[in-house]
Amino acid sequence: MRDAGLERAIDAAGGVAQLARKIGIAQPSVSNWNRVPAQRVIAVEGATGISRKVLRPDLYSEPVVTDDSVDPIDADRAREYALLARLLSSAPPAALLEQIAQLNGDATPLGRAHATLADAASIAATFEVEREYFDLFVGLGRGELLPYASYYLTGFLNERPLSRLRDDLAALGIERVENSYEPEDHAATLCEVMAGFASGRFRASQQAERAFFERHLSCWMGRLFADMEKAEGARFYRSVGTLGRAFLEIESKAFTFAN
Repeated sequence: MRDAGLERAIDAAGGVAQLARKIGIAQPSVSNWNRVPAQRVIAVEGATGISRKVLRPDLYSEPVVTDDSVDPIDADRAREYALLARLLSSAPPAALLEQIAQLNGDATPLGRAHATLADAASIAATFEVEREYFDLFVGLGRGELLPYASYYLTGFLNERPLSRLRDDLAALGIERVENSYEPEDHAATLCEVMAGFASGRFRASQQAERAFFERHLSCWMGRLFADMEKAEGARFYRSVGTLGRAFLEIESKAFTFAN
C-alpha cells in the first residue's frame, strides 16, 4: 500500500508512468514503491513540486539548519552537493532549469563552471534534457555512463565498494529505506550524503566526513564527471560534468588542508 506522500507525487505527475518518465527510471520500479526511496526524494520533489517533507516526513521532519547555525562555507558546500545530487538523480524539470540559468559566475574555476552551467540551462529544452539524461544514465539496457562507485572502481556493479559503503553508512546511522532498488553507491546518493554532512542534517565529525569523502567519492567520482564532459551524448550534462569536476577538486584540496 502506497503512503500519502507517494500518492500525492503520482497524482501531481499524472500517473505512475509519467512520474517514472520525469525522474528517468523504469515504470515497474515506481510501481513497486510503497513510499519514495530516500535517494529519489530530491528527484521526485523537483519533478512534481511536492515538498520533501511531505514525501518523506520521517527523513525531513527535523528543523532545517539555517545559515545562521552552520558555517557559511559549509552551507555553500551543502547547496553545491545538493544541486549535483539533484542533477544526477534525474533530468531537471523546466522550473529547475530556469533557476540554474540564474546562477552567477566569477573568475574562479567554480565560478566559471557556474556560468557555463547557467548558459547551458538558459538554452536547454526540457524534453531534450530528459532524453539526454535517459541516453546517458539509463538507456535501453544501459546508458552511456554508469554512475556507480563499484563500476568505476572494479568494472562491475554491486561489488566490494558497495559493501564497504553500506558498512560505513550503517556505522554513521544512515539507513537504506525499504523497497529501494537503486544501489547506494550511485553518485547522486553519495552527493546527497555529503550535502547532509555539510548542512548538519547528518551528524559526523570533520574526520569522519573527510574519511567518507576519500573512501567513497574522491577515489572515482572525478573520473565520472570527466567522462561526462566528453560523453558523446552530453550537451547540457557536459556542463554538469565541468561543475562536478571543479567542485570535487576544491573539496579534495580543502580536506587536505584541514589535515
